[in-house]
Amino acid sequence: MSTPQDEQRFTALFGDAYADLLRFVRRRHGEDGAEDVVADAFLTAWRRFDDLPAAPDDARAWLFGIARGTMANSRRGALRRAALGVRLVEVGPTAAESHDGLSALSIDLVRAWEVLSARDQEVLALAVLDGLTSAAAANVLGTTPVAYRLRLSRARRRLRRLLEEASPPTSPPTGARVHGPTADAAWEATS
Repeated sequence: MSTPQDEQRFTALFGDAYADLLRFVRRRHGEDGAEDVVADAFLTAWRRFDDLPAAPDDARAWLFGIARGTMANSRRGALRRAALGVRLVEVGPTAAESHDGLSALSIDLVRAWEVLSARDQEVLALAVLDGLTSAAAANVLGTTPVAYRLRLSRARRRLRRLLEEASPPTSPPTGARVHGPTADAAWEATS
């Protein structure tokens, strides 16, 4: 529980460091998302308020360290999303050349994936690509297993609807070698 003194100290830190911290993040992270990174850094600082150094200069340095870690997490998340997109279309070259149906399925899956919200992508990725149980995925997202399963069900439904709109083949051609998840494997893995 915070005290009025804690709130005053945090407010003073915020007022003193916000503009400098935003410039710091913009230089390293770019304009896009910089304010979100700063907001996350201050949220983390508030949650870890007991660790806040007493000296104002040390407190600012501590806050900049938190922002640096937040930027690293943001970059890792962007890299994971990009890698996920690549893994969704990763098809062996001979299979892609000889099986138009498999290529169409891969293209449709990529297009459908790109239309999904980042939230739906994350929910599906935790189950399908990361292989997490509902309880573990819920822990990652900071929610309950029941809420996670509901979000997963909705995300699966939206992905299936997008795939049906694109009318992909119902299964890969016989003998096709697929590297990475197929649409059917995605549904089996999330069931």
